Amino acid sequence: MRGETLRMMRCCVGSFLAATVAMAANTSAPRNVTYTKDVASILDKSCVECHRPTMFAPMSLMTYDEVRPWARAIKEKVVMRQMPPWHADDPAGVFKNDPRLLQTEIDTIAAWVDAGAPKGADKDMPPTPTFSTDGWTIGKPDVVFSMATEYPIPAEGTVPYLNFRIPTHLGEDKWIQAYEFRPSNRAQVHHVVATIVPPNAGPGAIAEGMGSLGNLVPSRPGVLLPPGVAKLLPANSDIILQMHYTTNGTPSTDRTEVGLIFAKEPPKQLVGSAGVTNLTFVIPPNDPNYEVRTKRKLTKDTLVWAFMPHMHVRGKDMTILAHFGDGRTQTLLSVPRYDFRWQTTYELKQAELLPKGTEIEVIAHYDNSARNLNNPDPSHEVRWGDQTWEEMMIAAIETLGDRDTPQPQKTTSSGGGQ
Repeated sequence: MRGETLRMMRCCVGSFLAATVAMAANTSAPRNVTYTKDVASILDKSCVECHRPTMFAPMSLMTYDEVRPWARAIKEKVVMRQMPPWHADDPAGVFKNDPRLLQTEIDTIAAWVDAGAPKGADKDMPPTPTFSTDGWTIGKPDVVFSMATEYPIPAEGTVPYLNFRIPTHLGEDKWIQAYEFRPSNRAQVHHVVATIVPPNAGPGAIAEGMGSLGNLVPSRPGVLLPPGVAKLLPANSDIILQMHYTTNGTPSTDRTEVGLIFAKEPPKQLVGSAGVTNLTFVIPPNDPNYEVRTKRKLTKDTLVWAFMPHMHVRGKDMTILAHFGDGRTQTLLSVPRYDFRWQTTYELKQAELLPKGTEIEVIAHYDNSARNLNNPDPSHEVRWGDQTWEEMMIAAIETLGDRDTPQPQKTTSSGGGQ
């Protein structure tokens, strides 16, 4: 009898709390919300960069007629915080490219959908954002380099990584302020990695390259470097595009372009890399939470401005820690919900100086079990490999350095799994 009474009390209390929360939500929800007055400005700020013609999002959200059929889906995605995509759990304001919506913005969209998604008065419509009509997100490039010919992508099978050399024929050094990769076939270009190499360099050019130009992943078509920051493109150097194509049952072709914008004056700082990688892990079959760690000690003071974690479809989470000489430990990046479809580069709002001797530790977890719906085969052990059914463990750390200061080079550190 006493147990039944307690159960009834808990139910009453639970119902009261639920009703209170619902009343509070209804009280705080915006009233008389319309698309033109309230919603369009939110979408313009946080969504149309990807959801517009020439970009890779599946639908455009530039106008009311385009948005209205997707209203309920938009509400669901933003209420669940699945859109805009962002997978780090750091507080707002840490990263300058954090697209997360404020709770008031989420409430506004939800209230608008619940009210029937009314359009509102045309006079309330904010100015329409303007984008480059030729599809470049960085603006009109100063120069565009292209693969010499189209590459034929087969309908089925595995396409190994391919390297395409593009001579620049530039007679003088150039400082790159912005860069963008534009495949002609986005659907079958999984990613692009571009390296700057000396002219006429041999087969080892990528490993011995002057430096990384950049990369294309699903969430990063173009990059505008901070003011006063650039990458060096030496005179007469070549660009090598490492292309990863995937097949989808239909034969096709691709001819990827690279657009560059040059700085108008020499920069104060150059971009470098201090990547931390583990190549030696072996993920057991059917393991739902296999841990892989690796460490690297900095041999000089390093100014960090961005992080890019990279794993494949079994990747679950990644944490990047800094262990300082005085015994302190700081979390530099925590990504508890890694998503292979959105390989985000997390750009710090304020670059952080890590002193010489700081030890960078990277901890990642992988789900090689059947409950991972993206797992191609949980019955096999998994090792490092280029293809998506294999795995990687990379913490790319982008750095800034004075022009006369040698930049940290990407290195590989080994560390065992659990």
